[in-house]
Amino acid sequence: MSYQQLISRRLETDGPIRVGLIGAGKFGSMFLSQVPTTRGVEVSCIADLEPARARAACESVGWTPEHIGATRFTDDAQAMIASDDVDIVLEVTGHPAAGVRHARKAFDSGKHIVMVNVEADVMVGPLLAQEAASAGVVYSMAYGDQPALTCELIDWARSAGFDVVAAGKGTRYQPRYHASTPDTVWDHYGLTPEEAAAAGMNSQMFNSFLDGTKSSIEMAAIANASGLTPAPGGLEFPACGTDHLAHILKPKSAGGVLHHKGQVEVIASEERDGRPTHKDLRWGVYVVIEAPNDYAAACFSQYGLAVDDTGRYASMFKPWHLIGLELNISVLSAVLRGEPTGATESFRGDVVATAKRDLKAGETLDGEGGYTVWGKLMPATDSLAVGGLPIGLAHSVKLVNDVALGAPVLWSDVEVPASSEAFEARKTMEDQFRGRENAA
Repeated sequence: MSYQQLISRRLETDGPIRVGLIGAGKFGSMFLSQVPTTRGVEVSCIADLEPARARAACESVGWTPEHIGATRFTDDAQAMIASDDVDIVLEVTGHPAAGVRHARKAFDSGKHIVMVNVEADVMVGPLLAQEAASAGVVYSMAYGDQPALTCELIDWARSAGFDVVAAGKGTRYQPRYHASTPDTVWDHYGLTPEEAAAAGMNSQMFNSFLDGTKSSIEMAAIANASGLTPAPGGLEFPACGTDHLAHILKPKSAGGVLHHKGQVEVIASEERDGRPTHKDLRWGVYVVIEAPNDYAAACFSQYGLAVDDTGRYASMFKPWHLIGLELNISVLSAVLRGEPTGATESFRGDVVATAKRDLKAGETLDGEGGYTVWGKLMPATDSLAVGGLPIGLAHSVKLVNDVALGAPVLWSDVEVPASSEAFEARKTMEDQFRGRENAA
C-alpha cells in the first residue's frame, strides 16, 4: 500500500501524524518548509534552545500566522517528547550528548524517533537501537540525509541478488582540509566571513563538512546499518566521477583501489591538483555491485549501466540529496509502516578524535569541526583495541597527555567527567559490543 493510501486510512481513524521537532536550524527548517504541503503530517510542537528563533524559522519558510499559531514553541525538549500530542520525535540538534538524552526519553515515552543527529548515532547507536527495540518503538535514520539514502541503495542491490562491492557518497576533499579550522574554512569555500554570516552559516559546522569529520561519521553510520566495513586506514577519498565508479571502487585485487569487497568509501569531487572531477558526485550517493553470473553481467551492458572493463562490476547512484526536504519519508515510514528508513544494527565503524596539530596536556578539546581535532573513520575493532576517544565526546574535555599531530586521542589522554550520561552510555556500549564488532 502506498504512503498516500496509508495516510488516507490514518486520517480516517486517528487523524494526522503529530510531529515533535527538536532543533529548528537548517535541516529542521527544510523539513518545516514541506509540512504545509504534506497531507496527514503536522508539527504539534517545536523545541529549541531559542523558541523565538524557531518561530522565526517557521516564518522564513512560509508558514502562515494560522499555522504558526497552531504550533507550540518551547525550550523544554524533554517535556515536549513526553507530551500527549506528539506521535514521533525528530532529533535534529547535531549535539551527541543531547541526542542520547532525547532518544532515551522518547523510548521511555513510547515514541518513535528519527535520529537526524548522526553524531549521536555513531557514538552509541548500537546501544540506542537495542534500547528502542526493547521499548517497541522505531529508531530510524533520516531519509534525505546521505546515510539513509546510501542504505536504501545497498538494500536495493542485495534484494535484487547483487553483491555490494562498495557504497558511500561524494564530497569536496583535499588532504590539507584535515587541518582546517573555523578561521580558515571560508577561504576553502571561497567566501568571506561576512558573506557566510549573512547567509547564517555556522563556521564550526561547515568546517566539520570540510575537514573529513562529517564524511567519517556518515560512513560509520552506513557501516553500522548495512554490515559494510571501513578500510583499516580509514577513508582514502579517491577522486572519481560517476562514469568510473565501477572502474575505481572495486578491490585492488580486481584492479581498483579498495582494501576489500564490501567497503564504505567517500569519493572526492576534485582531483588532488584541484581540477574538478568529471561528472562528480559531490551531492550524491552511490553503490557498486558485482554481477553474480555471466548472464547478469551481459544485462548490465545491454541496459546501459556504467561498467568496468570486465563488465562484471557496475554502479548505481543518486546524483543529489535534498536533506530535510525529504524527511517526511522517515516520518511516514515509522508511523504508518512501523519501519525505519535505515537503522543501526551492529558496531563495525567508529570515528575517533584525531589531532589537527600537536596538542598539549591541559588544552581543552573543542569537538567536531573545531580547532583541535577532526574525526577519523576506523574499523570498530581497531578503535576499541587502541582505546580511541569517539569524536562525539571530544568536546569540552581536558587533555592530560600531549597528543602529536595526526595521532588518535585516547580515553587515557583525557579527563573523563565524573558524571555524564553520554560518557556512561558510550562505555556501556563498548562493554556490550566488544568482541561483536563484526556481528551481522
